[in-house]
Order: sequence, then C-alpha cells, then structure tokens
Amino acid sequence: MKKHIFIVLLGSFLLASCSIYMPSPTEYPPPVEEYPVEEVQEPTPGLDVSYFYDSLSPYGVWVYHPVHRYVWVPANMPRAWRPYTRGRWIWTDYGWTWRSRWAWGWAPFHYGRWGWEGDMGWYWVPGTTWGPCWVTWRHSDLYIGWAPLPPGVRFVPGVGIRHVNVSIPARYWIFVNGPYFMNSSVYRYVFPFERNLTIINYTVHQTNIYHRNNRVYNEGFGHGRAQKITKKTITKIKIKDSHKADKRGMDSESVEVYRPKIKRNERAKPKKAVEKIKVKDEISKSKTTIKKTSKGAAAGREESMQEVHQRETEMLERSQKKEINELERRKEAQKKAAKTEAEKAKVEREYQERSSKIKKSHAKEKTEIKKRHEKEKSTKKKTGKKETEKKESKKKTVKKKKKK
Repeated sequence: MKKHIFIVLLGSFLLASCSIYMPSPTEYPPPVEEYPVEEVQEPTPGLDVSYFYDSLSPYGVWVYHPVHRYVWVPANMPRAWRPYTRGRWIWTDYGWTWRSRWAWGWAPFHYGRWGWEGDMGWYWVPGTTWGPCWVTWRHSDLYIGWAPLPPGVRFVPGVGIRHVNVSIPARYWIFVNGPYFMNSSVYRYVFPFERNLTIINYTVHQTNIYHRNNRVYNEGFGHGRAQKITKKTITKIKIKDSHKADKRGMDSESVEVYRPKIKRNERAKPKKAVEKIKVKDEISKSKTTIKKTSKGAAAGREESMQEVHQRETEMLERSQKKEINELERRKEAQKKAAKTEAEKAKVEREYQERSSKIKKSHAKEKTEIKKRHEKEKSTKKKTGKKETEKKESKKKTVKKKKKK
C-alpha cells in the first residue's frame, strides 16, 4: 500500500514539473535570468566601432558626450527631419525592416540608439548589434506609429527587447495614416509631431524584438494586423547580405543589406570630435563645405520651408477632421445597437465627453504648430542676416587688401 502511494505522489510531482508557463497578454515576460541565453556570434576580426567613426565622418559631426562618450549628428538634413522617415518599411524574414534613402543609412538605423537634446537635435549613439530596425510601435484602426529606441534600452542576447523600460518622449513618435505606412515616400505622409499630443492617447504601444538563432527580429505589431490597418496585401521578402554599403538592390523577392559585424573598442575614438556647445556651428560649416549656396538656392530653400509649413498645417487639419468623423461614426453605430432610449442617451453623453476632450487637444495642437512655424521663420531670418553680414565683412576685407 505504501509503495502504491509513493508511486502516485511521484507521478503527480513529475506531471506538475512538466507544466508550461503561459503569461497573460498583459503580463511582462519572466525575469531575464529565466530565459536560456544563446551564444552570440563573434564579430569579424578587424572591424570595430572606429569603422563607424571613419564611415560617418563625411556625413556629419562626431560629438563628445558626457554620458555616451562619442555620438554622431548628421549634417545637411531636411527641415523637421526625424530618424526613420526618409526611406520605407518592408516586411522581410527578419520582420519590419527599414530601408533608408541615405548613403550612410546602413549604420545608424540598424545599430545603436537615437537620442534628442535641445542643443544638438537628433544624435546617434553607436552600438554593435545589427537589427532590421531599432524601433518600438504604436497602432490603432486609423494610425501606425513608430519611435526610435532611445539610449538606455538594453538588448539582451537570447531574449531581445520585449518591453521598453524607459519613457519614450512624445516627440520621438512618428505617425502616419495606416494606408501610407509602406509608401516609398512615407516622409511626405508623416504627421507633424504636434499631432502626437492626441494620437498617443488613442493607440496601443507594442514592442516585439526578439533574438533567436543569432538573428534579431522586429515583428512589432505583426503582419496580419498591418494588412488590416493598411488595407493592403503585404508580401515577405528575403534579406541578402551585401559586401558594400553602396550595393543595396531590391526586387520583389529580396533586398540587399550591408551589415558588417562590429566589435566594441573602448580605446577607439573619432579623428575629430567637438564639444556639445559647438555642434550647431560645426553643422553649419559642414553645410557650407558640402553644399555651396547661391541666391537662387537660398530662395528655393525658403520656398521649401513655406511648402513644408503649408503641408504640415493642412495635414494636421485633415487628420483632426478625420478623427472627429470617425468618432461620430462610432457613436452612431453604438446608438444603433442600443436597445433602449436610456442606453442611447448614455452613449450620446459618453461621446460628447470624448469629443470635447479631443477637440481641446486639437486646439492645443494647432497652437503648438503655429508657434513652431513662427519660430522657424524667425530663426531663418536671423540666420540669413548673419550670413549677409559675414559676406559684407569679407568683401570689405578683400577691398582693404587690394588697396594695400
């Protein structure tokens, strides 16, 4: 009898030990230590972070940063530029993959992290792990949004990044109407960041970056959900390794990607790096050196600024109107489904409250974008005045030399 009891207890123990842990959808993953850590493939000998320093120097300025050591600020960027806007999204065997338009895009959009500070603007912190993109996502029935992962978001080998442990600033988020998400000129459909005030509150945040078999995947909000929001059939294509940064062909089945293996080197440093307080002056010099301007070119830039402001304002107003119309549509649908007059009245009250809240948020967005546009115009005038004064000063100096 005792023997039988022992066998039953032993069987129960073994059965319990084989149970599989299934987290609920809202639960964070178990602690990192509970995940099996996979072996990370060693980088190719010879390439370390100094390769970034040399490769990116022609396209921007390296800056000494008190926290991140050396960071890179791109030069000659379009007005109101943000990371992950000049290019397009494609769905590959690594998940959502960013295909940049820039010659230097192989590095800052696939390694490291992006940060933003008032005295520098957007800057890139180098990293050594390649990924199809380093972004987190937001989505709703109307919108798809993404934000570059800021410094401090850690990638765990064998796990990835399942949730973001730092707050994502509102200005990091980039939103578009769903149907434009995979457009090859997606930047033309990106909402001005003032729109984030409202959209962030009506979208779901999702991070789904994982590491398996020495591969980094960014599945984000998923393929099926993307097809539903974009109302398009999305085809998966394969990533093929390219051995040159400028060799980046793409067809209906595959895309070439340059992704050298990089190792850390704490002793490495750029050949030239400036202090944070000198970044804007250095960027200004880079613009002058790389792209000499004429009166015609200056006029073109001014027109371009006006066009950008007009497009941003129109886009903001159209999307706000679309939100109100969508809210009205949902209200009518719920009232139609209501069985009693009391239920209909309740729906009406709830939607009036929501509508009032959204309209206040919309009014704030309009005020904020107007302020920014005025500030940009003012800055442009001051910059133009300084450039004119410098030219006049140079002319006077040349005349004095000729007289001598």
